[in-house]
Amino acid sequence: MNLANKVTIARILLIPIFILLFSKYPDWPDGIYYAAIVFILASVTDKLDGYIARKYNQITNLGKLLDPLADKLLISAALILLVSQHRLYAWVALVIVAREVIITGIRLVAVSQKIVLQADRYGKIKMVSQVVAITVVMLDNHPFAFITNIPIDQILIYFALIITVYSGFNYIKNNYHSLKIES
Repeated sequence: MNLANKVTIARILLIPIFILLFSKYPDWPDGIYYAAIVFILASVTDKLDGYIARKYNQITNLGKLLDPLADKLLISAALILLVSQHRLYAWVALVIVAREVIITGIRLVAVSQKIVLQADRYGKIKMVSQVVAITVVMLDNHPFAFITNIPIDQILIYFALIITVYSGFNYIKNNYHSLKIES
């Protein structure tokens, strides 16, 4: 297993740590900050594994599948935890998770046909917008709450929602022709 794939697996292994820290948060005042740090660290490894894979020519089919799966698991875990603490509307999480499930389903169909579909730039923008929005919602609008009463966390989460839906439609539109769909 190459270094890029090891970094991706490390991201997956950070998810239970994030969940544990986040889940302890109501009883542990500083826990949310530690959870946010682990969430950000796990998110940053997404960029790191991609950089390593490209720089050292370590792009593999396993990496092309594990990398987006790790992202989806991390984002879904964060959204579910935010909904469980009433910090995010369930419908927002549902739309975002539904998009991820649909795209994963398309990737699985592609894999069964020996086709590997890569993420496009909108998928990357989507991931960054989700990470930023989720982090700010997790931190209860901080650091913005220090300078304004504007709910920047809510603005960011709705921006991420719009980008998520758009990137999903774009992904389907651009890759549908590659799949051999039987009627």
